[in-house]
Amino acid sequence: MMDWTDRHCRFFHRLLSRRARLYTEMVTTGALLHGDVPRHLDFDSSEHPVALQLGGSEPADLAHCAKLGVEWGYDEINLNCGCPSERVQRGAFGACLMAEPALVADCVKAMVDAVSVPVTVKHRIGIDKVESYEFVRDFVGTVAAAGCGVFIVHARNAWLKGLSPKENREVPPLRHALVERLKREFPQLVICTNGGITSDEEVREQLELLDGVMIGREAYHHPWWLAHWDALYYGAGPSSLSRQEVEEAMVAYMEREHRERGTPWHSIARHMMGLYNGLPGARRWRQVWSDHRLKGEPPREVMRLAHEGQTLAAV
Repeated sequence: MMDWTDRHCRFFHRLLSRRARLYTEMVTTGALLHGDVPRHLDFDSSEHPVALQLGGSEPADLAHCAKLGVEWGYDEINLNCGCPSERVQRGAFGACLMAEPALVADCVKAMVDAVSVPVTVKHRIGIDKVESYEFVRDFVGTVAAAGCGVFIVHARNAWLKGLSPKENREVPPLRHALVERLKREFPQLVICTNGGITSDEEVREQLELLDGVMIGREAYHHPWWLAHWDALYYGAGPSSLSRQEVEEAMVAYMEREHRERGTPWHSIARHMMGLYNGLPGARRWRQVWSDHRLKGEPPREVMRLAHEGQTLAAV
């Protein structure tokens, strides 16, 4: 979810679900050690509970960055062992770390010793053509012994050569049965699944067997799905906001961000393009909000233009 789940996206998603745990895009240790820490770690207090996802492979660096995450208020530190991109591989982290479970264990132990919040790991079920259950079982067992109690498992292999990151989300077959087998073998661990889940029916099926479900691109492209989660999965009342009220809240946020930080509204609006998906008039609404010729207009005027001459459902 690099370049997708930034703080503006998370603010938007929090308007839709008050309870779902939000995760940052992966932030590399190098970006925090040598870059602009506030730019990478600042977030709105409404985002809680929110987890910081780190990318790295040096235990001392990860421990330092985990401490930074706690200082900035994150509720969880997550180590990415699932990203298959070549850029990430060149940095010797992401999915290629699954080939080095002892190193991952050292990284986890360094972070666990450094912070008091949970340290979790997101990973794949295998890499390249290694499809044996024993591979992922041994990875989880080794890392769990270092102090990790939560594993978020993307139920696909990561092919480190020959596939783009997009293809790695679609070509390797989904094998949720391996994730379920992990839960049976490690009942004391929190095991969550990820990958290819697009409906409440699928979520319910997984929750009967596992401890949690992570949703990525489906939630991004069809964000209104989140508006039902609090009632369905957390025993809370349904969201009281209509789609248009969420849009208005985002416009107020754009105005505040521009006033306080100089943030252009279009860098925020891009995350809410799926808000009216499936409704009549949604295509024109998206076209207005993404029209580069309107970038000089204030966001409240863009919202007015997006709704001009049409009625979008307000629920």
